Amino acid sequence: MKAAVVRAFGEPLVVEERPDPEPGPGQVRIRVEACGLCHTDIHAAHGDWPVKPDPPFVPGHEGVGVVEEVGEGVDGPAVGQRVAVPWLGRACGRCEHCLSGRETLCEQQVNTGYGCDGGYAEKMLAWADFAQPVPDGVSPFDAAPLTCAGVTTYKALKVAGVRPAQLVAVSGVGGLGHLAVQYAKIAGATVAAVDVTDDKLGLAAELGADLVIDARHEDVGAVLRQHGGAHAALALAVDDAAFTAVNSGLRRGGKLVMVALPAHGTVQLPIFDTVLNGTSVIGSIVGTRQDLAEVFQLHAAGRTRVVQETRPLAAVNDCIDAVLRGEVKARIVFDLGAEG
Repeated sequence: MKAAVVRAFGEPLVVEERPDPEPGPGQVRIRVEACGLCHTDIHAAHGDWPVKPDPPFVPGHEGVGVVEEVGEGVDGPAVGQRVAVPWLGRACGRCEHCLSGRETLCEQQVNTGYGCDGGYAEKMLAWADFAQPVPDGVSPFDAAPLTCAGVTTYKALKVAGVRPAQLVAVSGVGGLGHLAVQYAKIAGATVAAVDVTDDKLGLAAELGADLVIDARHEDVGAVLRQHGGAHAALALAVDDAAFTAVNSGLRRGGKLVMVALPAHGTVQLPIFDTVLNGTSVIGSIVGTRQDLAEVFQLHAAGRTRVVQETRPLAAVNDCIDAVLRGEVKARIVFDLGAEG
């Protein structure tokens, strides 16, 4: 099989031939049809974060494909079933976090494309209990971004406790943000979308944003405060300053939900304003299996639209460069059946 492999941090990925992996107990082997390119994959390939993967490894945690072989003890999913393999590749199922519905906080978790090989390959392994069935009628190219970008922002809105008629700021309208706008609208919120490119601001308006804020020319916090301040702000832009800007636009009692992970990112919070205004800063990491099932259900019902463009896996390094240059409208999805 072909796979795009990180051989060394910061070096171009190498597309090479590898033997087909064999599923162990509790695992399934998947013939990958599509895999999204998430900014987290780039951080992994560059070794940006304090806890690093161990090269050589195959990135990719938005893998979607068809089960072609099952290991010992697997009673589902079945051979021939389409599944998605998210960031949460496995959790222990026994700790207080798993048992209280917070499996994404499990300290024993294994992350797809980070702690084990991921979906930048024609075939991959997954733990059967964490391979999410994809509903009929949902294409693999839509399912791939929903597997991370979708479930991550859907969960963040849950964490924020968003209710109808509230003002929600979405900072960064890309692969995650274009879906966050839609989930916030589904929740009945008024949405303010923040970005620094005309294309993405236009996309946000097209997807239902009630207010678009161009952070190149406007004071994000001031604009939000003119509208009463945000009840919740999702920080999705991989930029420290964007976190600070949107935090300054919270109303009293508002919540800043941190999602993006800039390398070595830090945010300085004004203690006086935070205390006096009773604002909260919350971290939100991906979503649970139940969250992903709900995301797929919404998409199958026609409630969301995935903006994606397909590329062959051979173009992986050019695609990474395009993401880093900010040239991708929303999400790149690798078509594992494409030539060249």
